[in-house]
Amino acid sequence: MAKEGFKVTYATMSADNEQLHAAFDEAIEQVEEQFGQTWPIYIGGEARESAETFADVSPINTDVVLGHFQKGSRQDTADAIAAARAAREEWRNTPWQERCEILDRAADLMSENRYELSALLTYEMGKSRVEALGDVEESADLIRYYTHQMRENDGYEHAMGQLSPKDRNMNVLRPHGVWAVIVPFNFPMALAAGPVGAALVTGNTVVLKPSSDTPWTGLKLYETLVEAGVPGGVINLVAGPGSTVGRELVENEDVDGITFTGSYAVGFNQVYQNFSTEYPKPTVVEMGGKNAAIVTAKADLDKAATGVMRSAFGMGGQKCSACSRVYVDGRVKDEFLEKLVAKTKDIKIGNPLDRDVFLGPLVHAKAFQDFQNFAAKAKQDGKVIAGGNVVTDGEMAKGYYVEPTIFEDVSEDHELVREELFVPILYVAEVDSLQEALEKANDVKYGLTGGLYSEDDAEIEAFFDKIEAGVVYVNREAGATTGAWPGVQPFGGWKASGSTGKNIGGLYTLQAYVREQSRTVVE
Repeated sequence: MAKEGFKVTYATMSADNEQLHAAFDEAIEQVEEQFGQTWPIYIGGEARESAETFADVSPINTDVVLGHFQKGSRQDTADAIAAARAAREEWRNTPWQERCEILDRAADLMSENRYELSALLTYEMGKSRVEALGDVEESADLIRYYTHQMRENDGYEHAMGQLSPKDRNMNVLRPHGVWAVIVPFNFPMALAAGPVGAALVTGNTVVLKPSSDTPWTGLKLYETLVEAGVPGGVINLVAGPGSTVGRELVENEDVDGITFTGSYAVGFNQVYQNFSTEYPKPTVVEMGGKNAAIVTAKADLDKAATGVMRSAFGMGGQKCSACSRVYVDGRVKDEFLEKLVAKTKDIKIGNPLDRDVFLGPLVHAKAFQDFQNFAAKAKQDGKVIAGGNVVTDGEMAKGYYVEPTIFEDVSEDHELVREELFVPILYVAEVDSLQEALEKANDVKYGLTGGLYSEDDAEIEAFFDKIEAGVVYVNREAGATTGAWPGVQPFGGWKASGSTGKNIGGLYTLQAYVREQSRTVVE
């Protein structure tokens, strides 16, 4: 076990703890012992096999088959929705205090099993040890924060004012019913545990669809919730493609609310515009980002270079919060770039199971090909000043490894500047002022995260006032635009980055999963 009180978060600069790494090494062996099994989906508490299965292959080494998972059909998904609907009344009527206790147990189980879950995440998605441990710890803390919010708000049942002495007026928040959760590959534990936990604690029942790139992690979350005491049918798990499982969740009228995390193209065009039919239903879509960091002439350039490097290239840029653009004052651009390029070239690329590796592989073949296409465009249309190549040394030839890449000298309307890439490619541009930097930072459809490096209070206030983003950081060495944490930095976006205006892991998250009812009794 790691020393008491030590928790790995995304802001952790390193994890030089021998007990932690010894436990992680042991967990790797435990995970490897489970390779190659065939795993079911779960509907109404019962294991089920589908007509087809698909292989879960590790991006570290594509010769490694982690397991075989059911390719859920539309009928499987419809059955899961029906099971969730059958369970909704009993779960809704379960006292909120009891729901909190069950979910607290689930969070504690995640923390107790964090090394095995993290090792699995590393194998399945390619995260480094720090990133994987952070994913698991965030999952547990998201659930803990939501149970804390339920208790802080007394189950969201509040007495209101009176129009006469005979009035008794209450305001309550009530669950919608069946909630679908569609999960991305990049944070397959946290971005499942967060919405699932929010839906369950507020009294909704859930159908969970994990990413087909990370189905094992979704299965482990399901097993954890059931072990903690969530009844069968209240939580259901259906793996499989978006064309079947995802489509049924979006189109089935017995789904009362949905949370989707993923790309803008799918989240807005396929989910947000198609989920509600007969009447509006809650549609939580958390989408992409094209996040900018601004470095002024009054910045600490060492801090800025470290923060940008970690945010742009951590987890291979496969974060919606990744820093993908930097606008730097021309007076300090050369010095900043020198520091940034040096730190980027020092990044250790390799097998993320190794304790000292910062950058593992990309998640799948499509991302690997995307990187090559985008890097070629950067070389053709601009100037690449670091990276730009795939990595095929030794065993890395069997995985999806690439160099972190920095480029400049393209127009602001270039595809690489305006569109989310989801690979480790960073654009750097010179500006003459903070105002110019803010205008360029805001001139995209996204509004997720943003960062500023300046030691000037007036510049900091101007940044906060004018930046169009839901999560913003100033002078953050641990990550220019990345690293939010439940109850500390609620995470969510504006504009094309999110639909609700309520951030994940914050004061108002649970309100997206319930509806308001005003109750009056006249004596």
